[in-house]
Amino acid sequence: MEQQYRILIVDDETDIVEFLSFNLKKEGFVVESASNGRDAITKAEAFGPDLILLDIMMPEMDGIETCEAIRGNPNIKDVVIAMLTARSEDYSQIAGFDAGADDYITKPVKPKVLIARIKALLKRTDSVSQSSSASTFVDEIPAGIVIDREKYVVYFNGKELILPKKEFELLALLYSKPQKVFTRDEIYNAVWGEDIIVGDRTIDVHIRKIREKLGDEYIRTVKGVGYKFML
Repeated sequence: MEQQYRILIVDDETDIVEFLSFNLKKEGFVVESASNGRDAITKAEAFGPDLILLDIMMPEMDGIETCEAIRGNPNIKDVVIAMLTARSEDYSQIAGFDAGADDYITKPVKPKVLIARIKALLKRTDSVSQSSSASTFVDEIPAGIVIDREKYVVYFNGKELILPKKEFELLALLYSKPQKVFTRDEIYNAVWGEDIIVGDRTIDVHIRKIREKLGDEYIRTVKGVGYKFML
């Protein structure tokens, strides 16, 4: 890796933290850890991680509450968050994505798989950051939506909306070609990257969250195909 990325592991199981830390440090990552959600927020502000591995089942604040708190904290809201859990139920994944998680990893996970997922997430984040910093992208549509791709801000009828990163990228993608139907595969590859493995309902969850903020009329579902943005 060309630079040392910083990873914060948040898990209340000491053996898991030690296992993850060992493998991540071996790959050249700078690693810190926290055993609960409250400590995680404090450490994240001080440590400035590039990515947080966040367990769902924890005391005091669980992973869902912690993820929501991080997304609501202006100092750390843009950090990449990968949820860690031993649970495989759909509702757990949906709750994680609803809270603003970028990816979802089920324990136990093999070190090589974990490292590959982390590198893919960081690579995707870097490519988005580089393209955004190259120039300023501000798009405005007649419906009163302004998309500032450099600042990752959406203005809706004059009101500023701070969307989680994946919601923003999904909305910006659909808007980039109004009326075009983006297939689910096109959306997965553009927003999550080809190397990221996400659940079948990931896109649906993010579309629902965008509709809750903008209304149902802007994004239309094309059954069996994908989604398109309506002017």
